[in-house]
Amino acid sequence: MTVKTVTSLTNPTIKEIRALALPKNRKASGLFVTEGMKLVADAVEENWPIRILVYGAKVAGHAVVGKVAARAQASGGTVLEVSEAVLSKITRRDNPQMVVGVFEQRFIGRERVKPGRSGVWVALEGIKDPGNLGTIIRTVDAVGADGVILVGDTVDPFGVEAVRATMGSVFHVPLARMSAAEFAAWRKSWPGIVVGTHLSGREDYRAVGYGKRPTLLLMGNEQSGLPDPLAGLCDHLVRIPQEGRADSLNLAIATGIMLYEIRRERLAL
Repeated sequence: MTVKTVTSLTNPTIKEIRALALPKNRKASGLFVTEGMKLVADAVEENWPIRILVYGAKVAGHAVVGKVAARAQASGGTVLEVSEAVLSKITRRDNPQMVVGVFEQRFIGRERVKPGRSGVWVALEGIKDPGNLGTIIRTVDAVGADGVILVGDTVDPFGVEAVRATMGSVFHVPLARMSAAEFAAWRKSWPGIVVGTHLSGREDYRAVGYGKRPTLLLMGNEQSGLPDPLAGLCDHLVRIPQEGRADSLNLAIATGIMLYEIRRERLAL
């Protein structure tokens, strides 16, 4: 196996990896960066195409690193052993992870967005916070929901902050992208109910009666919530009761509450 040793920050491959911190470069290349031995290994096991593997000298002899490196080279990828200074620049951390992988992004087509084993999908409109998005993807994975639809101008799920927040779930949860118009057209084919949280929602989120029906949970932007056109696509607009002085719940928390209520009800049947 051929491994190139790199200590220079001006190495073209290192510069290419660092450039993926910018959304425009991720969009143009279709690539993204993930950090950590376990996450990189999990991604490879899930058959995500790995383009570049970078690891520090400290873990050069680790069996998992060797296995991932072999898989990377077998698929035509590049393998680099680098100094800790280079890893710090790539990850923008003083105490960097010792393994970094560059993978191809993966989105599914609209034709594949349909009720699966759980019958539950989450649609997110205009989400701006990468930590929120990553946490929601992780929660979708945790409850066994089928996937996430990103509607409109939503933050990149393959940005480093979002990927970190998923804790690896980005490699397990199907992601789809649609414009608001595409989503409205696609929604007509959804065979179950569409439920959205909304400030004007009159139903308690526990009173919907989700049952075993396919359920699409629609959540809006952190600041403004669901816009009226998308709210109008919902069969149920619900609210999560609050008793304290906070004027709203964090989006990821609210989504988690909704998903676990849907799951609880289904398990009770």
